Amino acid sequence: MVAVSLLVASLFTLALGKPMARNLQVHEAREDIPAGFSLRGAASPDTTLKLRIALVQGNFAELEQKLYDVSTPSSANYGQHLSKEEVEQYIAPKPESVNAVNSWLVENGLTAKTISPAGDWLAFEVPVSKANELFDADFSVFTHDETGLEAIRTLSYSIPAELQGHLDLVHPTVTFPNPKSHLPVISSPINAAAADNITARAVPSSCARSITPACLQALYGIPTTKATQSSNKLAVSGFIDQFANQADLQTFLKKFRTDIPSSTTFTLQTIDGGQNNQSPSQAGVEANLDIQYTIGVATGVPTFFISVGDDFQDGDLEGFLDIINFLLGENAPPQVLTTSYGQNENTISRNLANNLCNAYAQLGARGVSILFASGDGGVAGSQSSSCRNFVPTFPSGCPFMTSVGATQGINPETAASFSSGGFSNYFGIPSYQQSAVSSYLSALGNTNSGKFNRSGRAFPDVATQGVNFEIIVGGEQGAVEGTSCASPTFASIVSLVNDRLIAAGKSPLGFLNPFLYSTGASAFTDITSGSNPGCNTNGFPAKAGWDPVTGLGTPNFAKLLTAVGL
Repeated sequence: MVAVSLLVASLFTLALGKPMARNLQVHEAREDIPAGFSLRGAASPDTTLKLRIALVQGNFAELEQKLYDVSTPSSANYGQHLSKEEVEQYIAPKPESVNAVNSWLVENGLTAKTISPAGDWLAFEVPVSKANELFDADFSVFTHDETGLEAIRTLSYSIPAELQGHLDLVHPTVTFPNPKSHLPVISSPINAAAADNITARAVPSSCARSITPACLQALYGIPTTKATQSSNKLAVSGFIDQFANQADLQTFLKKFRTDIPSSTTFTLQTIDGGQNNQSPSQAGVEANLDIQYTIGVATGVPTFFISVGDDFQDGDLEGFLDIINFLLGENAPPQVLTTSYGQNENTISRNLANNLCNAYAQLGARGVSILFASGDGGVAGSQSSSCRNFVPTFPSGCPFMTSVGATQGINPETAASFSSGGFSNYFGIPSYQQSAVSSYLSALGNTNSGKFNRSGRAFPDVATQGVNFEIIVGGEQGAVEGTSCASPTFASIVSLVNDRLIAAGKSPLGFLNPFLYSTGASAFTDITSGSNPGCNTNGFPAKAGWDPVTGLGTPNFAKLLTAVGL
């Protein structure tokens, strides 16, 4: 899992003499400066801030109902996904909201442009002095102690009372950067000798030491036959200048997928000035892992690598929202999107987390499966860290996406100790997992009592292998581990199921979770041993049924086909 920086901030002070033309109300605030940051001083009043405004969406509640209606197998409308235009009708802000916010901006000499397909996000630039006045804020310079990264943020901001119900949030304001970007852990040197080229369908003993595409095919019954449907697409997201190297992919296929042409490749899409540098020294561990284990496992599925550059349009959200808006703007978005990047839930404001989560719901309603790696810090969050209470990750706590944890070993598989899992502090438990999670909590008893939110959305949802994945980087071979191995693996399996569904004249799976926790649950092998320690505890233990380490378990392809009616 790669922890991604989400920038933002906002400080609230009642400085005497600050213009207060309207009745301002505190809209978002944080109690203190985040751990690891220090206040350096006031921001220069002339510094230009690139701010974003999220408008209150017109009718998200009804869109959510539609999402579940088309995603629940028992529904008469299952699989009848919405069109781009239908989704936008639910999301588009009401005219009165657009007018109220734009009028307020114009009154203050500002003009905003629309930056999302449904018109619910606006962008404008403003000097610090004006922003402090407008939002009764105190934008200041904060420094990350370890990296030296500087960011202009505020601990609180206010908006006019008459904009309540029209303006959802201002960004960046109270969400601070998460500056340490983490890549998958190198579990053996990149120049290490790797496993033999495994082709047998029985699970070879060598798979206990290192994982290749053939190991995954044998473990989960994944077919090697080529997919047939050109309309079925699988997308891999790329951030923080992680580049997918074509030569490394060719070498990987020559070694590990000798049954398909080594010239098999991906289609590049770029946003925010993204690129895909092909210099061997620029080959990215994460990008190569994701591409090699989608193309190398989802045989024949058209695969896209979406490289998000540094020219963010989403106000330093590091492109997390930009990539979703980009896909929402497409008439035919990919049926599956896998992302191996994320962060701790407490690094992002509740309003912003909710807005991003709603964006995933929009894609889900259109028939897109959104998959994220759950994180690599056990109960301590996206990466191992010191903590007292358990740290949920984002977006795994969002109920509208599928969170993928990790296992290790064979005969039997066990939970990988780093597999992040737990319970959101922002999002309540959705109905689709209520029964499964309730059973786990009953079995858990008072273990770790008080360290997590028993009523929160629980994650991960599923798991696959995540340790000692053989990859090629810069022409050299080695092994990596992390839930970022698991997400592209499960994405490949979903894509191959979609290929069969589309060939049979059926709809793709779309938003997976209502299916996974109902008719799909029988298609998973339960993982009942292992745990995810952290925060000076043993974390959560894997148990019979769903658990917050491996979710429902690991997939069985043949049983998945049966579960979807094939």
